[in-house]
Amino acid sequence: MANKKYKDETNPFKWKHAVGEIILWLVTWYSRYALSYRDLKEIAAERGLTLNHSTIYRWVQEYAPEINKRIKPYLKITSDSWKVDETYVKIKGIWHYLYRAIDKQGNTLDWMLSRNRNKKSAKRFFKKLLSNIHTINPRVINVDKSPTFPPALSELQTEGKAPKKTKLRAIFK
Repeated sequence: MANKKYKDETNPFKWKHAVGEIILWLVTWYSRYALSYRDLKEIAAERGLTLNHSTIYRWVQEYAPEINKRIKPYLKITSDSWKVDETYVKIKGIWHYLYRAIDKQGNTLDWMLSRNRNKKSAKRFFKKLLSNIHTINPRVINVDKSPTFPPALSELQTEGKAPKKTKLRAIFK
C-alpha cells in the first residue's frame, strides 16, 4: 500500500499511467462480472489500450475495497426477511467457509470468508451484516441446520448488538 504521507486524498489516481475513468471501468467490470484479468486485458486492447493483466490485478487490489466502501450507502434498502448460509470453498488449495446473506428478493446483502465454521465466525458475520448501512433490522433470518448460527445471534441479542425481535428460523432440507 502506498505511503499515506505522500498519498493525495483529492485524486486517488495521481501518478497512475491511465485515466481514473479507465481504472474504475476495469475494476468495476472485474468485480461485477465473471471476467479474468486476461479477459479485461483483451477488452481493453479492443478499445486501443495496451495493458498488462498484472496491472489490472494491482488496480483491483488497490481500488476495489474503496469502491465497495463508497457504494454501500447507495445500495437499495433490503427487505426484513433474510436467508443466511455457508458453504465450503477451496481457494488456492486451502478450504474456507463462505458465509453469505441474501434478502427475500435474492439480493446479496453481504458475504465473508472464514477459515473456521464456529460461533465466533458466525457472530462476526452477523455483526458485519447488521452494521451495513443498506440493511434494515431483520424480522426473520432463515438459516440451514448449522449449529453455529443460533448461539451467535442469541449472544449478539444479549449484548444488544442485534435486534431482540429478530427470529431465527432453521430450515431443514
